[in-house]
Amino acid sequence: MIDQRTTTVGYYFYNPEENKVFVARNGKFLEEKFLSSGNTRKDVDLQVVDEENTAPIVEPEIQHENVEPQSEPIEEVQTQDLRRSSRVNQEPDRYLGFLVSQDNGDLNEPTSYGEAVSGNESEQWQEAMKAEMQSMYDNQVWELTDLPQHCRAVGRKWVFKKKTDMDGNVHTFKARLVAKGFTQIHGIDYDETFSPVAMLKSIRILMAISAYFNYEIWQMDVKTTFLNGKLTEDVYMEQPEGFEDPKNPNKVCKLLKSIYGLKQASRSWNLHFDERIKEFGFAKSEFEPCVYTKFSRSIVTFLVLYVDDILLIGNDVLTLQSVKSWLSKCFQMKDLGEATYILGIEIYRNRSKRLIGLSQSTYIDKILKKFRMDESKKGFIPMQHGIVLSKTQCPVSSQDQDKMKSVPYASAIGSIMYAMLCTRPDVAYSVSVTSRYQQNPGEPHWVAVKNILKYLRRTKDLFLVFGGSEDEISVNGYSDASFQTDRDDFRSQSGYVFTLNGGAILWKSSKQDTIVDSTTEAEVVASVSRPIDIFCDNSGAVAQAKELREHHKSRHVLRKYHLIREIIGRGNVRICKIPTEENVADPLTKPLARVKHEAHANSIGMQYLEANS
Repeated sequence: MIDQRTTTVGYYFYNPEENKVFVARNGKFLEEKFLSSGNTRKDVDLQVVDEENTAPIVEPEIQHENVEPQSEPIEEVQTQDLRRSSRVNQEPDRYLGFLVSQDNGDLNEPTSYGEAVSGNESEQWQEAMKAEMQSMYDNQVWELTDLPQHCRAVGRKWVFKKKTDMDGNVHTFKARLVAKGFTQIHGIDYDETFSPVAMLKSIRILMAISAYFNYEIWQMDVKTTFLNGKLTEDVYMEQPEGFEDPKNPNKVCKLLKSIYGLKQASRSWNLHFDERIKEFGFAKSEFEPCVYTKFSRSIVTFLVLYVDDILLIGNDVLTLQSVKSWLSKCFQMKDLGEATYILGIEIYRNRSKRLIGLSQSTYIDKILKKFRMDESKKGFIPMQHGIVLSKTQCPVSSQDQDKMKSVPYASAIGSIMYAMLCTRPDVAYSVSVTSRYQQNPGEPHWVAVKNILKYLRRTKDLFLVFGGSEDEISVNGYSDASFQTDRDDFRSQSGYVFTLNGGAILWKSSKQDTIVDSTTEAEVVASVSRPIDIFCDNSGAVAQAKELREHHKSRHVLRKYHLIREIIGRGNVRICKIPTEENVADPLTKPLARVKHEAHANSIGMQYLEANS
């Protein structure tokens, strides 16, 4: 191989016997063999063929073509020094739930103490700050003291938020006193900081189970959550702005308990909650540190913790009430009754049909307004069938790059991604593809993102539905892969989805981290490490996963992918062949036409529900 094509999928290869260059998609690298010839070695000058046509939008069929070598030598390519990666760092998906409160649109929230006390809603904000300070006094969060020598006090700040209901109506003015944790020094005023949160898939699994067994689902909120955490380090903070002690203006607050903004605040709260809830007989899940279980004969109780939001799920009302009473004795709690709205997700329930639906229509409305797409045309599919995006469409000139700097590309991707992670597996593929170009997006990439928003505008009222028609509860997995779909590095796209009680509980669409040379190998890679029943539409992938013999053409695929054979041998997984038209993972690997896309979305629980049904 001598070069890689940029306009189509394939490589340039040189045939020394015929002294020709040709283009092909597949090739075998003989790393342990060397070409030899009886003739004395001589240099052959090749000219790279310039192609005037830019990359087409729709992928063409690959043709083998012969190119005669020219007499002019190849122009030497100047190498450049290695540069530091400009890749955008992102928080893990499990923390995206924190961002939903930041996407409430423009609620006219003040950004400083001065702005809060001088605005039209100063009375409401002052009452909110007084309530926060009273909570600090009641919880004995600090004591005033002189700042010790060689110590420094961390800053403080008021943060103002308006809490809304699922319809976007403001019902609470909330003022939060936070410490400026970014001024803390590791090893001095903080050490361990990691704190887990419940995974979204855990919430979906419990919703699916609750729909089938008709469990109760109650919700509680912990007031002044982080004030319950205990500090093990000496931390000093400046007195709150607007509430300084007039008799001791030069003193600082020595924190006795954790406070919002401290690096260790979340961890301190989580450790304290874990200690108290175990006293009531709950056990932490081995696989999910924020899900607790309690079993007593036929009585089943689950508790899910997401920072300060608590879901109580179970089949016995008296037991759930006793858990509520215990929590209220340990912490300041707010009883929210039956769960209807959590983490920006609306919960709809029809108990007569044993059906639960999850929707983010209000959240989608907010992001549509945020990016001025609330009056756009409505789209029928998240990505047009046949579209191919690549780095060749990224802006090169400084003029084009400056033009794209005003486009909120990364912000739009992040907002859509939260919906995708919670309730919208139908946009997983389009988000996976468009998120690759956040560093330097071009106009075609931004058009693709706007198409996703147009699709969400038309389908904002879709629910992810569990139950309603399932005779038995079972887990089914579907796996698929598209061969070498990425034009930039020729890697394949993997997609999988697991359903429970008729709805999707786990899904993913991502580019494979290994280059494969056949669709069989691409689908074997896509089938790795996913338990239970897995349905695949590739007979070769099914056979290769089951058979013990090695395939010569697949040796370059890492052996860890073949561990699935061992799992199958133990009886933990069954790989089943399924027709392509029934493989609901298909839209996670490629754009589909509208009819196919809607059919597959419906098969994994994406449905419209009548609110009054």
